[in-house]
Amino acid sequence: MLGERDFRRFYAGYAISLAGSAMSSVALIFAVLGSGGTATGLGYVLAAGVIPQVLFMMGGGVVADRLGRRKVMLGADSLRLAAQAVLAAALFTFTPPIWMFVLLNGLLGTGEAFFTPALTGLTPAIVTPARLADANALLGLAQSLARIAGPALAGLLIALTRPALVVAFDAATYGASLLALAALTIPATARAGQSPWRDLADGWQQFRAHAWLWVITVQFSLFNLLTWAPYLLLGPVLARDYLGGAQAWGLIGSAMAAGAILAGLAMVGRSPGRPLVAAVLGSYGYGAPCLMLFLHAPLAAVAAGAFAAGCGSAVFNAQFSTVLQRRVPAALLSRVAAFDLTGAYALGAAGLAVIGPVAAVAGAGLVLGLAAAYNTVSSTVVLALPAIRAVRSGRPRA
Repeated sequence: MLGERDFRRFYAGYAISLAGSAMSSVALIFAVLGSGGTATGLGYVLAAGVIPQVLFMMGGGVVADRLGRRKVMLGADSLRLAAQAVLAAALFTFTPPIWMFVLLNGLLGTGEAFFTPALTGLTPAIVTPARLADANALLGLAQSLARIAGPALAGLLIALTRPALVVAFDAATYGASLLALAALTIPATARAGQSPWRDLADGWQQFRAHAWLWVITVQFSLFNLLTWAPYLLLGPVLARDYLGGAQAWGLIGSAMAAGAILAGLAMVGRSPGRPLVAAVLGSYGYGAPCLMLFLHAPLAAVAAGAFAAGCGSAVFNAQFSTVLQRRVPAALLSRVAAFDLTGAYALGAAGLAVIGPVAAVAGAGLVLGLAAAYNTVSSTVVLALPAIRAVRSGRPRA
């Protein structure tokens, strides 16, 4: 797989950038909390990273399909490098106000809105069709390796130094990604000929033509509102309150990544007969760390729940991405991915903004218990649908 030159080049830069991002996400949380931020303020900062993805993701998909995926990814990484460099400089010199965290995390989210749909379209262009499933598994593996090493190293560095150093390192890793993207030899894919609105309409038509796609999008839209937003926001708060702070949260993130690594390695070279059934079965794991936090379990038990979530996420992401890339026409792929991602993130942004006040009234434990319950119920409902069970592996792109 890594013998394919363009994939190898991209993979190296992408993996380095992922490591920086995994470290910086922990640093951001504890920089906000260390600056006097509350759970509500942290929710605003995290929501600021998601809202631009909801607003700009569909536009990002259109731009990627029109101008070329690599060109859009270069612009997105340049923006993210600048945002992290400014935040690092601010953290080194003074205590930033919440509005600055919100603004700069919003710029990171804007870069993500353009980068992610472009990545979905770029992957089939840098690997042979027969190796697409393995490429997605390896990309997931890089994400998992970053999540296991990044949070643990970030927690150690934050304890020994300060979050500013971690954020500065993340800025430098975006430079590595820029160099890798610039070295790719794939042909230009820019095109024109019709209006961007027509492009968007074509993407929507293709998106709604696949029942399995919009069903899973709806599932994860509610999942991000009811399960993942509470976990992302209340998890680090409870880690600070009773598990030991940044290092404990880093270990929980590392446990999740360890599960994803093992599951990702197990999937390389394997193709389930019903890939979406395998994907939805994997989604059951997401609720496990929420359940452990609801039970006020010790660190080892929370980490075990996170390990189960990591295993499930690796299976889901690899199988769903491969089905999407094989069944959607290449020229429409970034736009269709943008519709899926926008739908999945839309309610999550609202969740991050309101979970803090809700938890202040109802209690963090109850909110996380409901988060675990929703995840189990939704996965069971989706698994029973014929549209999910009917999708078989190996069918060519439309």
